[in-house]
Amino acid sequence: MNEISGAIVDAAYKVHTTLGPGLLESVYEAAMEYELRKRGLRVVRQVPIPVVYEEVRLEEGFRADLIVEDKVIVELKSVEAVHPVHKKQLLTYLRLADKRLGLLINFGAPLIKDGISRIANGL
Repeated sequence: MNEISGAIVDAAYKVHTTLGPGLLESVYEAAMEYELRKRGLRVVRQVPIPVVYEEVRLEEGFRADLIVEDKVIVELKSVEAVHPVHKKQLLTYLRLADKRLGLLINFGAPLIKDGISRIANGL
């Protein structure tokens, strides 16, 4: 998983340096998918993850921006500042999807290294 997350961070750095901050999340999502595929990684975008509430299965509880190698959820933002709720949201996504690692990447940060948070679920 460290190798996968390293490739994701490297791709985010390239996308951020090439495009800069301030675009829509959907632009960064498409660019990230392209960069990760170039690196030979399996990537799916906008994956619906069901939520079970009591005995009801809600087929589209949320959509994961990117899931890489069926292991890492990547949640993308393009905001001035990441708030604690964004990290809690990703942790909830990890629990519901039964994944162990997530990366929250904010392309709105002036320096991409300041815009990346690693969120672990039970690691």
